[in-house]
Amino acid sequence: MTTNVYLVRHAHSVYTPDELTRPLSEKGLRDAESILTTLKSEKIDDFISSPYRRAIQTIEPLAKYYQTEIKLNKAFQERTLAQGKVKDFNAAITKVWQEPDFAFDGGESNLNAQARGIKGFMSILQTYEDRNIVIGTHGNIMVLIMNYFNAEYGFEFWRKLQMPDIYKMSFSGKELMGIEQVLLKQS
Repeated sequence: MTTNVYLVRHAHSVYTPDELTRPLSEKGLRDAESILTTLKSEKIDDFISSPYRRAIQTIEPLAKYYQTEIKLNKAFQERTLAQGKVKDFNAAITKVWQEPDFAFDGGESNLNAQARGIKGFMSILQTYEDRNIVIGTHGNIMVLIMNYFNAEYGFEFWRKLQMPDIYKMSFSGKELMGIEQVLLKQS
């Protein structure tokens, strides 16, 4: 049997400084409907999400289609880059990817964020074995999880991610069998 985990990077959001309540934009809400169109035939069993509103809203139409609740899990919330705002986001994000054990004040290093994500991910693989699971998440933590299993998923891969984006990871037990992008269908 196979466990399939669909990692769904959230759709475009309206910027607010409050990470927890930042909502999807109008485009993001339309794209969430495309997630439904894309994955409704995949027989999804379970829905898990970062507690951040934009991640929940991205997978919500699909969960409603399946009449299944979304379970919140902090392991899949975005990494904290620093306490407060950084002066130059591009320079800051480049630094943490180049130096995996480096963390800005109040932030998580790549290694710490990855450890958090992997702990949650391994728990999902154990709890939901041989099922199809959708996880609503964020770009950095998603790629850090993928990177744990395959080093080709790194900084350059992260820079090319779309909002939203879907990657299916297939497992036999806890052994990765493959990763593939799931292309969005328009609703």
